[in-house]
Amino acid sequence: MKDLSEHDLRNNIPLAAAKHEGHRSVVRIGDVEVGGQRLVVMAGPCAIESEEQTLEIARAVKAAGASVLRGGAYKPLTFPYRNEKMFELGEEGLRYLRQAGDETGLPVVTEVVDVRLLDQVAKYADILQVGARNMQNFPLLQEVGRSGKAVLLKRHFGASLRDWLGAAEYVLHQGNERVILCERGVVAPHTHAPTSRFIVDLQVVPAVREYSHLPVLVDPSHATFRRRYVAPVARAGIAAGADGVLIDVHPTPDQAAVDPLQALDYEAFGKLMDQLRRIGQVLGRSL
Repeated sequence: MKDLSEHDLRNNIPLAAAKHEGHRSVVRIGDVEVGGQRLVVMAGPCAIESEEQTLEIARAVKAAGASVLRGGAYKPLTFPYRNEKMFELGEEGLRYLRQAGDETGLPVVTEVVDVRLLDQVAKYADILQVGARNMQNFPLLQEVGRSGKAVLLKRHFGASLRDWLGAAEYVLHQGNERVILCERGVVAPHTHAPTSRFIVDLQVVPAVREYSHLPVLVDPSHATFRRRYVAPVARAGIAAGADGVLIDVHPTPDQAAVDPLQALDYEAFGKLMDQLRRIGQVLGRSL
């Protein structure tokens, strides 16, 4: 693992590197601006389960103040075994996500897990998410760059800031300037609990703002995998200077098809949004 050097900034990541102090880019998706004065909350189910539920969640998160609807139609799982509860809907789920986004007026973000699915996912999504495990899938990065869609690039749990910005450079190098970074936790040899797979690297948020002009979000849901930790880490991410957060929201979290331990119900999400508004006010940003 290497630290960023002046050589890197000039030669390896010239497109991702900030040109001067205070250089910031704004990624626009319809009426939503990521990296601007307003904080952005992307919220929705980890996995899309049904047409009715997706629309219900979309309405709930919009009412609470979210500006982007998130949801997974294709779900990469740690293990290959699926069952009637742990499933993915594929293109059917993409249609539900698009319908919910259109009805509520929310842009939608969803993960593209395979370059072979890119055209299909791009047909429905406003923002293409590249997951942590695909952060250095360079053919995929090049193709999402060529798509012209906004790209949400999650940091791999073993990647340095140098690696992460290098991955962003692959997208930018294709002429696509609409890149949003997302911190979702790194692996550490020692944690506060044996079940803590990832640790949120809050220090990387101001580091991104120092070395790069790209907007940066924090994903406290996938980083913590614990419902009671999501709100504190989301608040900390915004306080550290993140441009927004990604939050898993589900009407009955314990019954969620994927990652039931981390989703917030509507009441908890609404409470968190009120807290983020107040933190934003202190920082001179709105929600």
